[in-house]
Amino acid sequence: MQHEKSFSVDKPQGQDRRFLFAWLVIATALLLLLQMLFASVVAADTGILEARQRELLNLLRNDCGACHGMTMKGGLGLPLTPEALRDKDFNSLVLTILDGRPGTPMPPWRRFLTENEARWMVQQLQHGLPSENNASLQQQEPSRDP
Repeated sequence: MQHEKSFSVDKPQGQDRRFLFAWLVIATALLLLLQMLFASVVAADTGILEARQRELLNLLRNDCGACHGMTMKGGLGLPLTPEALRDKDFNSLVLTILDGRPGTPMPPWRRFLTENEARWMVQQLQHGLPSENNASLQQQEPSRDP
């Protein structure tokens, strides 16, 4: 003769149900809060902290702008507008930022930037820099070469 064990789960009653509901509400609220906090610290899928992205935009506007023009339309350096960069190879632009161009005034920035940061900067240039008054950074899809 085979013995079958039956397991029964008591359904929560009264106060137990309220406790379970409260716990679920709190857990959901915490998960949403964590998601919002994480999203505000790391923008898009770049892995670059938002504060660092702001520093990089400042670098683009001021340091790069000193040679390429404050509006990126050219100066001592070539224009860096989306139109001017449209047919340029993405990886070549990244390497130009990192390693400079020997024999030209374009300096290497590898000591100050990671490759990921240089890639992000090229994406910003290809899409056009956000206005300085725009508090939110552009959330862009990866460019031609992610």
